[in-house]
Amino acid sequence: MKTIGLIAGNGRFPFLVAEEIRRQGDRVAIVGLEGETDPSLEKYGDSFRMIPLGKLQKIIDFLHEAHADVAIMAGQVKHSKLFSNLALDWRAVKLLGSLVNKKTDSILGAVAQELKKEGIELLASHTYLERLLPKPGILAGPKLSGEEKADIKFGHNIAKEIAGLDIGQSVVVKDRAVVAVESMEGTDECIRRAATLAGKDFIVVKVAKPGQDWRFDIPVVGIRTIDTLIETKARALAIDAGSTLFLDKDEALKKADDNGITVIAIKDTI
Repeated sequence: MKTIGLIAGNGRFPFLVAEEIRRQGDRVAIVGLEGETDPSLEKYGDSFRMIPLGKLQKIIDFLHEAHADVAIMAGQVKHSKLFSNLALDWRAVKLLGSLVNKKTDSILGAVAQELKKEGIELLASHTYLERLLPKPGILAGPKLSGEEKADIKFGHNIAKEIAGLDIGQSVVVKDRAVVAVESMEGTDECIRRAATLAGKDFIVVKVAKPGQDWRFDIPVVGIRTIDTLIETKARALAIDAGSTLFLDKDEALKKADDNGITVIAIKDTI
């Protein structure tokens, strides 16, 4: 039996990772991040500590105390928190000061390097949840028209370009026009912004980055995503097959089906 460190952000993702680690017979030492992690996650761990965001050394110290030499990052941490008045420890100050930019990949890649220096290997975020990576095909909802397929192809190409620049993972399109591009606000708020601009029946495309580092910031959708699509009267959601984690998939897809929203997983292009 080994101990897996879990650095947990918000949402359902860390709960599912913790459950699966324990189901497979290993221990899980959970780092909660104040203001992000649901405190109820504590009962899913063999050990748990809530640590303020920006206290990198405390995270490392806890993982050492738990004898975790591998760890997983799971769950969102709002990128905008970097522009709040975070109280950083010396290690986080040094790390951020060494970066040429504050893109997500740059920050999390540097965190991964700091963990590695301390003998802690960061695993791919989906290590315990590969069964939640959908295969290509329509997962829910009615068939797509030719126009809708053209929108998805258009949106997928744009989304890959945006993701490659580490701006965001999602774009919203309608009639071969880009309505909204995800940035720091996250996918749900991007969708809501699109609805105010273009009304209903738009299409959301969410992708992995070209050369995605699977240790962090992997694309994730779930019930919350579907609820936002229902709320805004979206027409469809297209995701990358085999590289987007679909949390609570069965329940989420039933909701999409019941509300006439098509969910499709595509490989490279539609």
